[in-house]
Amino acid sequence: MNIILDYLLLFAIAVYSYLEAIVKCFIPLKRKSVSGDIVLITGSGHGMGRITACEFAKRQSIIVLWDINKQGLDETAEECRRLGATVHVYVVDCSKRLEIYSAAEKVKKEVGDVDILVNNAGVVFGTEFMQLQDHQIEKIFDVNILAHIWTTKCFLPAMMKKSRGHIVTVASVAGHVGICYLVDYCATKFGAVGFHTGLTEELHALGYDGIKTTCLCPVFVNTGFVQNPSTRLWPVLNPEYVVKCLMDGILTNKKMLIVPSSVKHSLVLQQFLPERVINTLNKMQDIQFGTQFRSATKKD
Repeated sequence: MNIILDYLLLFAIAVYSYLEAIVKCFIPLKRKSVSGDIVLITGSGHGMGRITACEFAKRQSIIVLWDINKQGLDETAEECRRLGATVHVYVVDCSKRLEIYSAAEKVKKEVGDVDILVNNAGVVFGTEFMQLQDHQIEKIFDVNILAHIWTTKCFLPAMMKKSRGHIVTVASVAGHVGICYLVDYCATKFGAVGFHTGLTEELHALGYDGIKTTCLCPVFVNTGFVQNPSTRLWPVLNPEYVVKCLMDGILTNKKMLIVPSSVKHSLVLQQFLPERVINTLNKMQDIQFGTQFRSATKKD
């Protein structure tokens, strides 16, 4: 096709898409039912993973819980069962590929094919790059990005056979911007965002439009994952609010969730602002946090 016709078609698609987006602002988005769906959530023994499991339990999904912490898993399972859900619990170390593969086979035999996969498990060390031990770097990559790949390899084939399913990637705004003392974490979250984006495009190219993908990218969430987080320009979010946004995104098949949505403007501006301005904004942001490995405090 003539390149001019290609551009005319592109322009027409852009106009239609903007008009559609404006119309949708005034029409409530239809939410899909997840009742009876098998939902597997990694890192579900605490924090956002536990809250997400409970939200699916309220919607009568069949819940599959994975975590390395058995006590946390049992507590999450008890909460979900109180909400009337059928729950299956598996102690899994998501830093170990063979353990993921083994647990996945058990899930397929004992529960069935997973309909919604929520890759939520994550770790953070929060220290200067040169102070990181090699085993810590390997661990954070194993859990924060490689586990997403191994779990998806396990459960995507069944989704492709049915041309139906949903793969959820819990990433972070740190997958879009660099943050000091989180070099390794940012690297894994950039990887998670890239994994989501690439997988989304590939599924579309292969014609599997029935398989949906959602990527969650919040700013700091007060889950205890990091201690006493604070910023001057971005809010520190409570996990219940973030999970509400995540559930809305899953049920309406949104591909990318930046939470809060106002942060999108900051991400766009960073592509155009001079480096000196970006550096000044980063200083103004004054991100503070602590972990068991590092305490970030203001220096007067």
